Amino acid sequence: MSIQTIDTQEVLKDHITALIAIEPRFAPIYEQVGVPSLRRNAGGFEQLMRAMVGQQLSVAAASSIWQRLAEAGLTSPQAIIQATDDALRAQGLSRQKIRYTRSLVEHDISFDILVKMSDKDIMEMLTAVIGIGHWTAEMYLLFSLGRADVLAVDDLAIKVAAMDVLNLAERPTPKQLKVASQEWSPHRSAASLLLWAHYGWMHNRKSVPV
Repeated sequence: MSIQTIDTQEVLKDHITALIAIEPRFAPIYEQVGVPSLRRNAGGFEQLMRAMVGQQLSVAAASSIWQRLAEAGLTSPQAIIQATDDALRAQGLSRQKIRYTRSLVEHDISFDILVKMSDKDIMEMLTAVIGIGHWTAEMYLLFSLGRADVLAVDDLAIKVAAMDVLNLAERPTPKQLKVASQEWSPHRSAASLLLWAHYGWMHNRKSVPV
């Protein structure tokens, strides 16, 4: 099994060039935004826990709760195991987020092994955790593992930007976007990054979700 990753801006540029050869409508977007930042992160337990903590919260609220958890030493599997629900709630975690966090601990994911697994197998492993949906798993594939062929079809900004780039009459559903982007493989991560950058340009703001 060949696993393709995008680890440098130069490799991303090569993927963009290949993507434009397949789908020329990305050419003006590339001219407009250039090579987007990879925005890579270290991944691991803390990355997924932080993603769970931030669900359905503003960036400010999520950052505040995470800082409280970090200062209390409650961001590792062992610390979560030893902590009571009351201790976690005291730092701002809701009952639902506590359930999610404990599910992540219970699944005991070996993060070092993920680098050798296929995208499909990683998606199945991560989404088996209560509180991790397809979007969160896709973000992990893209920004923690640097996988080269991930289109975040559930992402609102991706759908809005794709509607504009592909000149669609209405916002595509995830299924429609998955079908429309099949020909972009194996360069769909480059497409995701360009679409986020285009959405940011359309709304004059930074839109990459991590």
